Amino acid sequence: MTIQNTIEQKLGQAFNSDFLAVENESHKHNVPANSETHFKVTLVSAAFDGQGRVKRHQAIYGLLAEELAGGVHALALHLFTPAEWAASGQASPESPNCLGGSKNDPAFAAGGSQ
Repeated sequence: MTIQNTIEQKLGQAFNSDFLAVENESHKHNVPANSETHFKVTLVSAAFDGQGRVKRHQAIYGLLAEELAGGVHALALHLFTPAEWAASGQASPESPNCLGGSKNDPAFAAGGSQ
């Protein structure tokens, strides 16, 4: 099972979602081909009613702790209640392209450490 499938399965089981999309965005970053390191999650659930952004993110981070401790480097989280999703036009923001990370850092390129 891929990491993406594992994330989808865990979120699908933990949340009664109106909408769930897990996108592997690793190809937009400075990683080897076929990596599973960067993901965008869009999740719409009534479970988020009455919760602020921090509590929502904490719930996802707790659920995906094993993946985050392993190979997952980044999660872009777009978490909505059904009402928020309807008001948003039912679209999550596009993720920006990677700016190259440390490969474009002059200190790193000169042999420095981060």
